[in-house]
Amino acid sequence: MTRLLSVNVGLPSDVEWRGKTVHTGIWKEPVQGRRRVGRLNVDGDGQGDRGGHGGEQRAVFVYQIESHRYWEERLGRRDFAPGQFGENFTVEGLADDAVCIGDRYRIGSALFEVTQPRVTCYRVGIRMDEPRMAALLTSSGRPGFYLRVLEEGEVAAGDPIVTVARGPERMTIAEVNALLYLSPHPREQLERVLRIPALSLGWRGSFEALLDTQTNHPGVSGNAGLMPAAAGRTAAPGFRPFRISRIDRECIDVISLTLQPSDGSRLTAALPGQFVVLRLHPAPDGPPLFRSYSLSGPVSEEQYRVSVKLEPNGAAGAYLNEKVRAGGLLDVSEPRGSFVLQPGDGPVVLVSAGIGATPVLAMLHALAATASPREVWWLHGACNRKSHPFVAESRRLLATLARGRSHIRYSRPDAEDQQGRDYDTAGHLTAKVLVDLGVPLQGDFYLCGPPGFLADFRTGLAAWGLASNHIHAETFSGGPSLTPGLVGGPVRPPHRPAGTSGTGPLVSFARSGIQVRWRPATEQSLLELAEACDVPVRWSCRTGVCHNCESGLISGTVMYEPDPLDPPADGNLLICCSRPRDDLVIDL
Repeated sequence: MTRLLSVNVGLPSDVEWRGKTVHTGIWKEPVQGRRRVGRLNVDGDGQGDRGGHGGEQRAVFVYQIESHRYWEERLGRRDFAPGQFGENFTVEGLADDAVCIGDRYRIGSALFEVTQPRVTCYRVGIRMDEPRMAALLTSSGRPGFYLRVLEEGEVAAGDPIVTVARGPERMTIAEVNALLYLSPHPREQLERVLRIPALSLGWRGSFEALLDTQTNHPGVSGNAGLMPAAAGRTAAPGFRPFRISRIDRECIDVISLTLQPSDGSRLTAALPGQFVVLRLHPAPDGPPLFRSYSLSGPVSEEQYRVSVKLEPNGAAGAYLNEKVRAGGLLDVSEPRGSFVLQPGDGPVVLVSAGIGATPVLAMLHALAATASPREVWWLHGACNRKSHPFVAESRRLLATLARGRSHIRYSRPDAEDQQGRDYDTAGHLTAKVLVDLGVPLQGDFYLCGPPGFLADFRTGLAAWGLASNHIHAETFSGGPSLTPGLVGGPVRPPHRPAGTSGTGPLVSFARSGIQVRWRPATEQSLLELAEACDVPVRWSCRTGVCHNCESGLISGTVMYEPDPLDPPADGNLLICCSRPRDDLVIDL
């Protein structure tokens, strides 16, 4: 008989893990008597990370006693108890290869609907004292599943589980789990799963991304359903020599280098907004420097242009400004990056401060090249005229656009700077300025500048109701971290790791400016090395399942241990389960 064996609840608590504190609700304990189940939860239960667990479509997690016994045998354990896997309902029956998305069950006085397989993360590994558990659960086809509460009611151990309705398409939990996490991803199966109304929104979005890639980008590698946006535009790893054809000074502290391939071959035409990585050799016997620079010129198959801010005491800028000359050679990567101009008919708002103008200038070039009829706003903040790059160039491009608009703000104009000629208003460029200017808030916004500048605009635009998919931002100081469940500690800038220096391959984190030798005796993965350096990282499973850690591989090769369930896109890597084979440059 299919029945409910145990109702398990637990409130989030803090646990120590690898010297860190994790806030988690993975520990569940059985409760006696009847327990009310509401729309969002079982009474007395809670989740530490509501981004990955809980909510209306993940109100109740179900796991089977048969899977308990399977894992006891496989792991050589005999200590499992109800709630061992963080489940709210321990059940007899309801196997993952029999239960389908959209199935409905009556348990006690409550009515439930199956919405998705469980998304496993590192916290189940903490609970099980088995770091591989997230990958084992997913690859085994025994992830368990979530229920949505259609009718609130009370349940208790011993209640029979009565099937009320079968979901359309009859796709089981095991099948849907494999369709997302394991190759191949058959088109017919993707179309079937998207016809199931009960499928949760998160899983629906992943399958839509997979289907869109197969339809519009056939041949593209990787798992589009899992790949983070920042890793979505891939490029072949490696560098090639470019000759510097010219060097231009754009303002007092910005220079532009025009680069042409030394062998005269055709280039990959970059998408407007993308960047390249330069490999620099300031000291002949010293390690190279790696710096990411946006392409600031028009789309071209013959040359690239990068623009460089000359920071005080900046090693790369000083080298390029003082040592490099026209006719010299530089090593340049393929163009990469997902901060690119999107197609559409709505307004385009290009917002920048300082050297942040470079990627949005490339977008302005692209709009001007096609005589775009879209409403285009160019909003830029600078200190004064001396530090204002691309003045004549941006004005010339805007003049070619029928609906081009511009607003320039100087935070500290000099006495010779003229309002109305050099700039429009004094002060810092902030999100509030957009409202004062009447900038349309239904367009696509492209933001590039210092972290505080970006934070102000993100907050302001979100407060005005602009959807997140219309807010695009670029930063080269390392992207936002994703470390689910970790209790926030002090945020430290990236640094070389404490302890003994490594002797392995040289690992360079390009965005963070950190280079360190691999230490196989200290770290087991590139993720652990990045964490030791306080390099901003994104992760969840830590075992090659979720792809949250997928990052650009600028140069070098890696080995995997364990192998990921689905490989990353060509030109990317999963840092959570990889180690360097040779010197690496990673887009982190």
